[in-house]
Amino acid sequence: MTFKNDIHIYFMPGMCANSLIFERIKLNPSFKLHYLEWIPPLKKESLSNYVVRLSNNIKHDNPILIGVSFGGVIVQELSKILKSKKVFIISSIKSNKELSNSMKFAKKTKSYKLLPLTWLNDFESLLAFVLGPKIKRKVNLYRKYLSVRDENYLKWAIEELINWKQNKPIKGVIHIHGTYDLVFPVINLKNYVPVNRADHTMILKRADWLNNYFSENLY
Repeated sequence: MTFKNDIHIYFMPGMCANSLIFERIKLNPSFKLHYLEWIPPLKKESLSNYVVRLSNNIKHDNPILIGVSFGGVIVQELSKILKSKKVFIISSIKSNKELSNSMKFAKKTKSYKLLPLTWLNDFESLLAFVLGPKIKRKVNLYRKYLSVRDENYLKWAIEELINWKQNKPIKGVIHIHGTYDLVFPVINLKNYVPVNRADHTMILKRADWLNNYFSENLY
């Protein structure tokens, strides 16, 4: 049952991930949880156009938006075209200045265009790229979460992340980040809520911390 005062939250998963990554997030019943999924990008589609199409799946006014990793970039772009109550990003970045040094190098040299998309058939390599190099030991644990493995999608997602045009953080975005994140190292970040010793998979590993944090900061 939906009431007038219910608060609607829309969750966006990270690159290649599905909404199952949010399965450990448990909130007060007054919050109505909705899960966005990746839609296939059109040929040479801009990030802004993609987000407009994705926004058709948001059916409530003034929602809270929560995104993980590249999904954090997506919810920030959504906040530019939709009025939102709050925007939270987890294990993500607020501007292109917060990209990792290797990603900045890839942008400068365009070497990202040479990335081996054979990863789609080599799950361990894909896992290491998306979630960090120390994750390989738990391949089977994470297999169910990374189900979006279309080649066109992966090419598009990598290019749009590395070439994100956001030069300055959007005002009011709340950034939660693990101090052991190897995908987006904290050395490049400013103004974030640190989660001690958490890595890029904190949405799963530190769900209890996130549940406690959200219970105090979503209203």
